[in-house]
Amino acid sequence: MQYDTISYDVTDNVATVTLNRPDVMNALNTQMRAEITDAVSRGGREARVVVLTGTGKAFCSGQDLGDRANAANLDLERTLRDEYVPMLRALIDCPVPTISAVNGAAAGAGANLALAADVVIAAESAFFLQAFTRIGLIPDAGGTWVLPRQMGLAKAMGAALFAEKIPARQADQWGMIWEAVPDAAFEDTWKARAAHLAQGPTAAYTRVKEVMRASFDNTLEDQLALEARLQGECGKTRDFKEGVVAFMEKRPAEYEGR
Repeated sequence: MQYDTISYDVTDNVATVTLNRPDVMNALNTQMRAEITDAVSRGGREARVVVLTGTGKAFCSGQDLGDRANAANLDLERTLRDEYVPMLRALIDCPVPTISAVNGAAAGAGANLALAADVVIAAESAFFLQAFTRIGLIPDAGGTWVLPRQMGLAKAMGAALFAEKIPARQADQWGMIWEAVPDAAFEDTWKARAAHLAQGPTAAYTRVKEVMRASFDNTLEDQLALEARLQGECGKTRDFKEGVVAFMEKRPAEYEGR
């Protein structure tokens, strides 16, 4: 697929997917959703970590409402089912770690796209906004699932009802994201985080994603059984053997990836 609304790059096992419609604050239209879906899936095959970030002042302002005639006639149920769900599933089900590097405003579906990644790193000047009730809608793009789990029901309810900006530092304090960093250090920070994951034990990371996400639906007994099974799989990998040997030899481990 040729990309027109995003850019895609793989360097040192890091696939960077950059939303590239800065004139509309990287708002999501049909083409961009399809391109993000394809690029994230591609990154999961071609790299050992996928980073999603934005161009310009915004990460993503959510659904593109610029064409008012089309927006008013938008079939929201079909759009969510056929376009948003595949995009979100590509990010959530990606076999390698995913990072949202939130460079600026993340609003509406753009906020929830960011929060669907495994790790969210935000510049301190960035903010998250559940803007939906401002136009008579409910949070979507997975927001009603991820927000109560990340910040608790009380904060999630307030975020949805009041539709107020949540600054990155506050999002960090509330447990919505992994970290908020000074703007001057933002790019270096997310790149260093991505490089760390790209050099790590990818097979273990894949299982970390699986076992953590399963915990919300499992009983304790089910979760312990899943832990045992996945740990058994990890114990049979070359990465585990290399990790032990490197520890004993007091040197950095050299993981092979998949």
